[in-house]
Amino acid sequence: MTAMPISPNGVRHGARGQARREEILRAAIEVIAERGFRGSSIAAVAEKVGLTQQGLLHYFPTKDELLIAVLRQRDEWDTGDSPEAAGNAWTVSNLSTLVEANAARPELIRTFSALLGESVTEDHPAGEYFHDRYRGTRADMEAILRREWGERLPSGLTAAEAAPLLVAVMDGLQFQWLHEPDAVDLVASFRAFVGLLGLRAAE
Repeated sequence: MTAMPISPNGVRHGARGQARREEILRAAIEVIAERGFRGSSIAAVAEKVGLTQQGLLHYFPTKDELLIAVLRQRDEWDTGDSPEAAGNAWTVSNLSTLVEANAARPELIRTFSALLGESVTEDHPAGEYFHDRYRGTRADMEAILRREWGERLPSGLTAAEAAPLLVAVMDGLQFQWLHEPDAVDLVASFRAFVGLLGLRAAE
């Protein structure tokens, strides 16, 4: 028998409760995307899902816990779209699959970008999450690059040197695309950069 999910405050929820939690998280994503974390409120999220503020606190006792749940839910959705979920390992070429999936969910990119920008401020509740996430993402990208080309890329960069550049392009393109979706082709631009990684440096 599968155990029921447990909320951050230790309360167990059945299928209906889990569906309600996901509804709250989707509402929170919309509110944060519109207002940022600092400008959002538990009351605004509760209103979107037809709950009282106290009713929402039954599922997420604090605003910070709701924020972390939003970030973890985003990661879970990303994992569901990943090659690993289908039993395949990430490669440089299929990273564009993740970019395509994100492009189909602009509200997630908008929320992620809003939280990322705010998280550099002192004592932001998502600061530790993003610190750990970027450290892990750089390590993942380095491993992907190393599987593709070994320790050194055709350009002459090492896998460790190229990994943060790959992450920066992925996130930087998202910011540009959010501002000018008609001017920036998110997927095509990322694929173009991946192509550059495979070019040999001019002698």
